[in-house]
This record gives sequence, structure tokens and C-alpha cells, in this order.
Amino acid sequence: MPTDAVTDLVLRPAGAEDAAAMADLYSAARVAAVPQMPSAMHTNAEDRHWMAGQLARDDHEGWVAERDAAIVGYALLSPTWLDHLFVHPEHLGSGIGSVLLDVVKSVRPDGFALWVFESNAGARRFYLRHGLVELERTDGSGNEEKAPDVRMAWPGADPLAFLRGLIDDVDEQLGDLLARRVALTRAVQGIKPDTSRDPVREREIAATLARRAPELGEERLARIVHTIITESLDAAAGGG
Repeated sequence: MPTDAVTDLVLRPAGAEDAAAMADLYSAARVAAVPQMPSAMHTNAEDRHWMAGQLARDDHEGWVAERDAAIVGYALLSPTWLDHLFVHPEHLGSGIGSVLLDVVKSVRPDGFALWVFESNAGARRFYLRHGLVELERTDGSGNEEKAPDVRMAWPGADPLAFLRGLIDDVDEQLGDLLARRVALTRAVQGIKPDTSRDPVREREIAATLARRAPELGEERLARIVHTIITESLDAAAGGG
């Protein structure tokens, strides 16, 4: 593993015996990161329990960076996600994060993704500097802290294949959602006395989607909504 940047580090896979020290580092890092990151939602005891559970999973692995036999940074990852990369607050800016990220790249050569809080500008700059790209932003409704976040990814040795794989995942989800949309449209048409379309509701749907996908904008989404509803109605009516 690369150690040129920080020659006194020992890098090794994490074991179950490292869970407490890794959790303690995580707790300290989250406290020190406020306000760049929102306050953590769990106690240190809960962090310790969670970390032990993650390291016990077959589909997760951890790597630690040690200095003078003390853990000063760690990475926790699944097959496709970098769940954690944290450095002890007393060792920030010393190159440990870069070394750990190089380790992650070496053990996940096909690429990986991660989430970072939108407010954590320093972390986002760090990942961009190391070749990751920003893929999407959310309003934070999907995380515990309810804080806006950014999905980033390192596309690996074959970036086109990695990104097309992510598109394939989205297309599968989109197909499932469209199928549900048709089924719900059919159910509504079965009980709705007035079969005419509601332009006000359609505009409201487009406006709601625009808040979730601002890059598309309300005008484009209005056209998409119109097409989805038109085709859903046609399918629900048994159109070919």
C-alpha cells in the first residue's frame, strides 16, 4: 500500500479488536467537524456498538492507519461504497486521508461511491482533488441528520463502464416506478368520476419534482410529467 506521503504510518486491515478505537476516533472527528458537518445523532456507546457490527459483516471491511501504535485514521467500506473515511482531529492535514483513500482505490479498483454533507466543503475539495466526481445532490431527507448531501464517486479503472453501471441501476429503478405509476393510474381511473386531466395538479407535480431535481427545471419536468401521464393513461386504458 502507498506510504510515500506519510512514511511513519502503519496501514493494515481492521479487525474486530479495533472497533472501539475506530468508533472513538469517529466520535471525536464528528464533534470537531461541527459546523462543517451537522452534529452526530448518536452517543459514543452507540458508535461503538455500530462499528463492531459493521466490522463483523462479511460484506464490509476496514483499514486503519496507525502511528506509534495508535489509530489515527480509518476507512470503512462495502463492495461498492466508502462508508467512512475519518482522520483524528489532531492529525488533520498530515496526509493520512490521502494515504487511506489510496488504499481504498487499490482494494476497489472498479470504483466506489460515497456520501458527503453539502456543507462539508473541505471534504468535497479533498475528494475532487483526488479524482472523485460529484454525481447528485439531495435535500437530506434520506439521512439521519436531515442535512443536504452530495453523492460522489471514484469511477475506477474504467470510468465509462462504472458510470454506465450506475445509469443501469437508475434505469431499473425508473422502470419499477413507471410500472407503479401505470398501476396507480389504472386504479384512479377506476374510481374517478371525471376522466378529464387536471392541469393544476400536473403543474404541482412538476413543481414538486423540480425541487428534487433542480437541474432539470420546472419547464422540462412539466413536459416529462405530461408525457408520463399521457402514456400512463393510454396504457391503463389498454392502449397499444
